Amino acid sequence: MTTDSISTVDQVQNLILDSADFEEFLNELARFSAHQVAGEGDDALCGITLLRDRKAATIGWSSESAREVDEIQYRLAQGPCLTAAQEEREVYVPDLFEEDRWGPDYANAVASHGLRSVLSVPFHLQGEAQAALNLYSDVPRKFDGDVAARARDYTRQISQALRMAVRFSLHTDSATNLRATLESRTVIDMAIGIVMAQNRCDQQTAVRILTDASSNGNVKLRDIATSLVQSVGGTDTRTHYEEPGRRQAG
Repeated sequence: MTTDSISTVDQVQNLILDSADFEEFLNELARFSAHQVAGEGDDALCGITLLRDRKAATIGWSSESAREVDEIQYRLAQGPCLTAAQEEREVYVPDLFEEDRWGPDYANAVASHGLRSVLSVPFHLQGEAQAALNLYSDVPRKFDGDVAARARDYTRQISQALRMAVRFSLHTDSATNLRATLESRTVIDMAIGIVMAQNRCDQQTAVRILTDASSNGNVKLRDIATSLVQSVGGTDTRTHYEEPGRRQAG
């Protein structure tokens, strides 16, 4: 079966299966997108912008130049890809030399990379996050007519695949954060037990002793707990967090 006979969705799914990780998939997707939209024998720069937790980032790029021009918008906090992702609408810049919607700084900075036209088309991720496909060309009005229609159709077709990829990434991040939280909780629980044994006090008092030590020393509770657990685990120096008002046994 030739590449031409495989649907766009199937090709994107193959990219997912063939990629070693999420980052590699997104970069391959950006390169594939640039080729699909620009047309046979032609090319364009492509970046994929993701908005999440009020932060914008280019999560896939067809080349380093594509990533650099995307990041111009993040520094200025405005531009077509941010507008497209935030408002979920297509934004077209036919000619940067005639563009003033985001002030002269944006247009001049992108044009300084030798680019003339920009097209940003939103993905529809249904609440997972907000994203846009960003296309750049050194040809003015490159994305007129059929090219824009092709970009629209393309993003519609692959929105589901990108949504799945983003959801997987979010779950991976959540799992990492959860693991870190559980590890912190385990160390803190161990430290509470040590303080209870050292001071012959109840759990509530032990927690107060640790939090007081954290506050007074301007040190994170996890770091206080880790230090205590490590000291009891066999080092020569032991740190004893005494209950306020009690005298440490000599």
